[in-house]
Amino acid sequence: MSDSLTCVPTPSPAALPIRRLTPRDLTACADLSEDRGWPREEHKWGLLLAAGTGYGIDEPEGGLVTACVVTEYGPAGRPDLGAIGMVLVAERHARQGIGRRLMRHVVAELGTIPLTLHATPYGRPLYEELGFKVTGRAEMVRGHFAAGGSAPAIPTRPATAEDLTTILRLDEKVFGTDRTPILTRLPAFADQLRVAEENGRIIGYAAAWPNMDDHVVGPLIARDTQTAKALIASLAAHTDRPLRTDIDVRHEELLAWVKERGLESVTFNAVMTYGISELPGDWTRRYAPLTVAAG
Repeated sequence: MSDSLTCVPTPSPAALPIRRLTPRDLTACADLSEDRGWPREEHKWGLLLAAGTGYGIDEPEGGLVTACVVTEYGPAGRPDLGAIGMVLVAERHARQGIGRRLMRHVVAELGTIPLTLHATPYGRPLYEELGFKVTGRAEMVRGHFAAGGSAPAIPTRPATAEDLTTILRLDEKVFGTDRTPILTRLPAFADQLRVAEENGRIIGYAAAWPNMDDHVVGPLIARDTQTAKALIASLAAHTDRPLRTDIDVRHEELLAWVKERGLESVTFNAVMTYGISELPGDWTRRYAPLTVAAG
């Protein structure tokens, strides 16, 4: 009888099970972000894991091999839309087909639910291979907002608890489906939540939430470009941090205006859909997402 120990080979990540993630996986998700050279973004991960559904593969030695989050919108149990974000594969397992396997699993899991995501140039070929189509484009801009010039004369104020029902109703009209589970977390998640009014009626709203050294502006829903400008200016007036946001490129006037006031282009992402030819709702009043990870 041999005294030598039998070595059990470490299973290949391709054979490891995909499981649902929970808020308890927050640190592992942040570690995975850091592994890929991204900011840890624990605040954002916390929101997405609480409001959405995470999927991942555990590393046998600890941590995660890969992860992503899906945020579902619409009636509970019968969502109209799923937004996929934070798709990450650990550096040591990159280029081995693991991201493709995770995405195939998620698409199959969601069945007939239409899907959307924001794709970097690096990720876009994989999503196209899976059947996603480019239906739009968003430009990320960042910088210290310089006040000045003629600010739009549209009154804005901090949102109150009484405003939330109106905000949810307005958002559903513009976004095209109900986002209650994630938007009801906004007051606790964001440092600022402001509304624009006309004759006592709310005509737009926007939030600014902390992400590393920045304040991210989003969601930004407004009746028109002047209202969107007023909301951005009012958020900027109440922070010393740089602003960052992702604006639909069709909103050319707003993009030109924020660049005149100090924000600079950082990158472009493709807005992609699966199972629908375009996103629901009214893009003319939808200026920026809460985060590109949640549509």
